Amino acid sequence: MMKLWKRASGALKDRKSLFSIGFSRKTSFRNPDLDSAIIHATSHDDTSVDYRNAHRVYKWIRSSPTNLKPLVHSLSSRVNRTRSWIVALKALMLVHGVLCCKVSSIQEIRRLPFDLSDFSDGHSRPSKTWGFNAFIRAYFSFLDQYSFFMSDQLRRRHRKPQVETVSQELERIQKLQSLLHMLLQIRPMADNMKRTLILEAMDCVVIEIFDIYGKICSAIAKLLIKIHPAAGKAEAVMALKIVKKATSQGEDLALYFEFCKEFGVSNAHQIPKFVSIPEEDIKAIEKAINGVEEEEEETKKEEMEVEEEKGIILVEKPELLQTIITDKWEVFEDDLCFTCKEIPETDQHRKYNVDPSSLPLIVIDEPVYFTHTLPDLITF
Repeated sequence: MMKLWKRASGALKDRKSLFSIGFSRKTSFRNPDLDSAIIHATSHDDTSVDYRNAHRVYKWIRSSPTNLKPLVHSLSSRVNRTRSWIVALKALMLVHGVLCCKVSSIQEIRRLPFDLSDFSDGHSRPSKTWGFNAFIRAYFSFLDQYSFFMSDQLRRRHRKPQVETVSQELERIQKLQSLLHMLLQIRPMADNMKRTLILEAMDCVVIEIFDIYGKICSAIAKLLIKIHPAAGKAEAVMALKIVKKATSQGEDLALYFEFCKEFGVSNAHQIPKFVSIPEEDIKAIEKAINGVEEEEEETKKEEMEVEEEKGIILVEKPELLQTIITDKWEVFEDDLCFTCKEIPETDQHRKYNVDPSSLPLIVIDEPVYFTHTLPDLITF
């Protein structure tokens, strides 16, 4: 009796919404025909999904980019008003289909125009709806990030074509792996969730998993060719993390598909073969990392050896000649001698009783400094 009352109440709400848009005029933000299709596609009926009107929405989006604003306005206003998990879930499935259209106007959406991260059904007790609430929150989290990712990818494609660097490819794979992780969080957890609408949503999720996991495998296969011993350490380390993550996610996917198969998801009946990363490819990446580390260690050793080499100079003092070891050189004009010049007599020569005429001429091509390295040190 209660279920019949809820269905009748939901149907009445849908009719009131359809009746109200009959009086609205077409503007840049409103399209009555599109509004009608959205209301039918996101009805309160939990026994079926209106795919005919959902495809009408997709057709509107593909036909002209001007239909995006009316879609965003109509869908966000409907979701923001509802407290029904049925309407919320159908809206997410509709958005998922819109994102899969992959038209250029989708890049304007960026993040979803509504927030279901804290959704809670208001028509039943939490003890009965907690599983549906968790399902919707997880589905919203994925679609919100997926919308941002798709928008970013479309923007890059429409810019001046450029060849992706290895770092950019690595970042893209990491984002895909993050999206795949979020997809694996979407699952029915309560015993009362074996509903037609949940099964339909899980079919959409499984199809998306196939698509994203396929992109990850394809990107990793291309990446392994580019990661070689000459690659940078940062790139090799990131590549190793990605490969290990892919191996771990392959195991998680196998368990997820087993769960979906037992739950009755039709698209999960044929479990795909998850390709493992060859051990020699993993070793090649580790070799690249170790090779870079060895080069860095050798460079550090060479720098330390250079720092240990000290210059040695003689400094005169009134009492004695003292040897000082230093690695900082200072040059004075008096320290320079030029080609074929006699050493002039100074007070220092007189003090130490040295005859300048007895000293040899300094014959050189360039100025030299009176400094000596350790092997050439001469003691007077």
